[in-house]
Amino acid sequence: MRNQYGFLEDSFQVALAITLLLITMEGARRMIGWPLPLVALAALLYGLYGQYIPGEFGHAGTPLRSFLGTLVVAEGGIWGSLTGVSVGVVAIFVIFGAILNAGEAGQGFMNVASAAAGRLVGGAAKVSVLSSALFGSISGSASANVASTGAITLPAMSKLGYPKRLAAAVEAVASSGGQIMPPLMGAGAFVMVELTGVPYAQIMMAALLPAILYFLTVWMGINAYAQRYELRGVPEDERPDHRTVIVTSAFFMVPFSVLLLAMFAVGFTPQYAAALAIFAGGIALFFDATPGFNLRQGLARLGDAMLNAGKQVAMIAAIILCASIIIGVLGITGLGVKITSVILSGSGGALWPALFLTALACLLLGMEVPTTAAYVICVSVAGPALIELGLEPLQAHLFVFWFALLSTITPPVCGAVFIAAGMIGENWLRVALTAMALGVGLYVIPLSMIANDSLIRLNTEPVAALVAFAHVALGLSCLSFALIGRSSLAVRIVLFGAGMFFAFLGLLY
Repeated sequence: MRNQYGFLEDSFQVALAITLLLITMEGARRMIGWPLPLVALAALLYGLYGQYIPGEFGHAGTPLRSFLGTLVVAEGGIWGSLTGVSVGVVAIFVIFGAILNAGEAGQGFMNVASAAAGRLVGGAAKVSVLSSALFGSISGSASANVASTGAITLPAMSKLGYPKRLAAAVEAVASSGGQIMPPLMGAGAFVMVELTGVPYAQIMMAALLPAILYFLTVWMGINAYAQRYELRGVPEDERPDHRTVIVTSAFFMVPFSVLLLAMFAVGFTPQYAAALAIFAGGIALFFDATPGFNLRQGLARLGDAMLNAGKQVAMIAAIILCASIIIGVLGITGLGVKITSVILSGSGGALWPALFLTALACLLLGMEVPTTAAYVICVSVAGPALIELGLEPLQAHLFVFWFALLSTITPPVCGAVFIAAGMIGENWLRVALTAMALGVGLYVIPLSMIANDSLIRLNTEPVAALVAFAHVALGLSCLSFALIGRSSLAVRIVLFGAGMFFAFLGLLY
């Protein structure tokens, strides 16, 4: 097989290749449902029969044994670089997240958030924002984030009289933002490392200010809603005491510190740093908030962490492998190049129309497949067009990644909204509309990263990055109050205009 260069030799190998592709798609179906496997099946059918399609979108045809061999033997399909990064990088960070989730770290996140924001106006909603940002930075999944933190924050907001649609929207939006919050960000960030060749630490630094902007926008949206409703803070007797906060915060601060110090201070690779952090987090599993050592509890938590890590690795592997089939077909048939050409011609060779076409493609695809798969597929066909129009590779990839997140809060398919609405018993469409207003940053920030390219250069141009951060933050605050506040129509129009001006001020540089 090693010397076949992607060409299958006999019928047995053809049958084996077909079986392997079917197993890959069935695995994805079992883990995440039908949409992504159906897209992969459509891609395979196009690869096999696309030569019968007339016009530009047909292809010359590929011999069956060469086509299947490229997908299952060579590196042009399921054994490509994406699978390699999934095995070598993503898996170890998934294990790290599972270790933290199995212990007291989750409660530590909630306690820190409650202590920091619980007493403020709209405090229960702001606790949800902070805890979801912290938890999402290790889970990398909006749905898992909603289910975990929402089990605590949604009843708390309901108890304090928050409108159900607002409570669910806050949880959905905050949980979606966890996927772009350093230090972990989710599987998409590690795939970006492989696709761009940019070191993980640099991607993390590039994403930091936009991620803070996102959560700042949600925070300001909560303040705007506080003008309409009496959004009370968390009662003092329900907030954790200082000792509890300090003790429980150590359960995530110590592993996080090990991870960041190993990467930035010592210079270890992200994988090695994550391995050290896993050992630190694993030791913490044997302690509780007393604090006290409990061997039986620690072993039980370790077992739970292993099971959850296995499930999450399997899910990510299913997504990556199935997406790799699609990417392989795009490369074999040349369809990816053709779609890139369509984007270039449809935009008239101008960057901003191409950005809007790409954003639309990400949104449509993201409604049907998970965020990581939507990002991988969209960036494979649209990324080259954006780079050809002048964007740096990291800019193009971050732009696509952000818009791939839109599906989590944008109708008609919005997973985070569905879960949050179901947990609190509210109509999902009302929750989705409120979430879109709260999450306006998710729509504007990726465009602001293009208009203000200094925003993602924190590690090389810190002063310019902070200046860009300041005026984009001002613009997003204006947009939040324009969409949510109780001001008159004239004031809202002025705020909206001011918001757009400051958000895209970089275009005037």
